Amino acid sequence: MSLSGFSEERLARIPAFLEAQVASGALPGAQALIWRRGQIAHHSLQGRMDIARGLPMRADAIFRIYSMTKPITTVALLMLLEEGKVALDDAVAQYIPGFARLKLADGTVAGDKMTVRDLLRHTSGLTYGFHNRTPIDAEYRRLRVADPDTDGGLPAMIAQIESLPLEYAPGTQWVYSVATDVVGYLIQIISGIPLGDFIRNRILRPLAMTDTDFIVPREKADRFAACYQAMPAGLELYTAWPNEKYFTAPKLESGGGGLAGTAADYLRFARMLLNKGELDGVRLLKPQTVALMTMNHLPGGGDIVSLSPAGDAFTESGYRGMGFGLGVSVTLDPAQVGIPGTAGEFAWGGMASTAFFVDPIEDMVVVFMTQVITDTPRRVKLRRDLRTLIYDAMTDKHA
Repeated sequence: MSLSGFSEERLARIPAFLEAQVASGALPGAQALIWRRGQIAHHSLQGRMDIARGLPMRADAIFRIYSMTKPITTVALLMLLEEGKVALDDAVAQYIPGFARLKLADGTVAGDKMTVRDLLRHTSGLTYGFHNRTPIDAEYRRLRVADPDTDGGLPAMIAQIESLPLEYAPGTQWVYSVATDVVGYLIQIISGIPLGDFIRNRILRPLAMTDTDFIVPREKADRFAACYQAMPAGLELYTAWPNEKYFTAPKLESGGGGLAGTAADYLRFARMLLNKGELDGVRLLKPQTVALMTMNHLPGGGDIVSLSPAGDAFTESGYRGMGFGLGVSVTLDPAQVGIPGTAGEFAWGGMASTAFFVDPIEDMVVVFMTQVITDTPRRVKLRRDLRTLIYDAMTDKHA
């Protein structure tokens, strides 16, 4: 048994599982990183970070973390909340006057009801274009809302949103959306500092997350993993060196999905949250604020599936038994989730199948990195299988 409370024999099932995923063509390569009780309990590397170039996975590989940017942007907003510059129940229209005129498809004015809390918990009435459910999200696709190549950046994105109807009245449903990109705009106008500079100066640099940014410097290009898309015939290249957009500054810094970074960097961010807002003498948030961030904020204490339209949710965490806090999912009922775990865990993931979760009761952080875009069921199953193996490897769990 290790000092971190794991069976080494059972931990060995994790790389075996991931190697099988690579061998089957489901993943190009992967990293699994587990921190528990003050130390790294497991770190495994499998497969390749770039198939065409024959580059093996390396510990300092840089990944597109996509929606794992959202918790970082959320922390940035909560730092402004602690400074008294914004409140969760503030109307978004207080900061973006045009949002007061947002209407539902039937012409009913509803935007004046949207709060900052609605943005952070995805109950804002906004949507994402990739949902492919409604004429409204079709307009998001047509306009490419929140695309990093948007001329005019975040202000132009806000103008696009103001030209579109809301999908539902704020506070009544849970729909994953560009809301965190709007949070990024709020950070920018409230602080008077560009979003990227705020995140760099207030979060990344203080936490020594030296390989995380909205841009990947050319000198780090050999560490930047290629990204693939799962297709019926196998993995197909999605984006990679040398034609990589991350090598130049984006026109729009996406607080919802624009960062790239390493597993080690994200572990530092997640450890800060595990440690109630502080890491290595650097405090970003007070313990009470981290507690607020990681409790369920969904109306009526509901879970994601009960607040989603017809139970049709896109989520990076699974559906049943999962609530949502501020920027992270929150496990409410492990029995409903259907896999080993702990009530109070918080987590999120990214489009390229990256994921992290923090279990405060077990004093544990898990960071998983890969680069393959696939459908939601396969992404959720991969994460569930990994979580099951991790909890199975524990030899001494907290009650």
